[in-house]
Amino acid sequence: MEKTIKVLVADDERYSRDELKHLLSEYSSIEIAGEADSGESAILQSIQHSPDVVFLDVEMPKLNGMEAAKSLLELKKPPLIVFATAYPQFAAEAFRYEAVDYLLKPYDEEQLEQTVKRIEKQLLPSPLPDTEISRQPGKLAVEGEGEILYLDPAQILYMCREEKVSQIITKTARYEVKTPLKDLESRLGAYSFFRIHKSYIVNLDYVSKLTPWFNGAYQLEIQGFKEKLSVSRNYVKALRQKLEL
Repeated sequence: MEKTIKVLVADDERYSRDELKHLLSEYSSIEIAGEADSGESAILQSIQHSPDVVFLDVEMPKLNGMEAAKSLLELKKPPLIVFATAYPQFAAEAFRYEAVDYLLKPYDEEQLEQTVKRIEKQLLPSPLPDTEISRQPGKLAVEGEGEILYLDPAQILYMCREEKVSQIITKTARYEVKTPLKDLESRLGAYSFFRIHKSYIVNLDYVSKLTPWFNGAYQLEIQGFKEKLSVSRNYVKALRQKLEL
């Protein structure tokens, strides 16, 4: 099973916790291990769940984020620290606690993406070259459950990530594979594939409709396929350019 990064979100405001959890849930590499509404609770939850990363608000009751970070770094297995706050004036102090990043509210999704990439670089192993799988010209070789699949990229409608498993949907079948989406994306660079969401990559040759949804996001429809796919607002502009809209 692919390794995931366990994250604890600590913020005394529930809506801020919910927003950050929602944004982080779009990343297949992230697993929300818990949440806390105070610095003291963040420490107790970290002892209990051993998260890999703690996102800390600065202004919290009982113990503030800085005080909590100091205690977290003293744990036997200290987590990485990311401060997430509305107060820019604490940034310099934050990096004394070896913070990976300092995110300002309201959250900027592009900055959060860079933060997650930084975390992944520190915590996830680099993928090894797929040297054991033989190649077939013009085919995508992927490892399924106990078998090697050779798929024609031109027949792939889209790919998605669900429950830590990658799925490849073709005109005739749906395949579950072990290969992460980011690896599939890089291996299909010569074809008309485009990422529309942290969990979706589509074949642009089969896009039939693109419609506004809400909060800057869109919905996309695939030819001959009833399900509507979500287009994250981060990818809308580039997608429209790709489709020459």
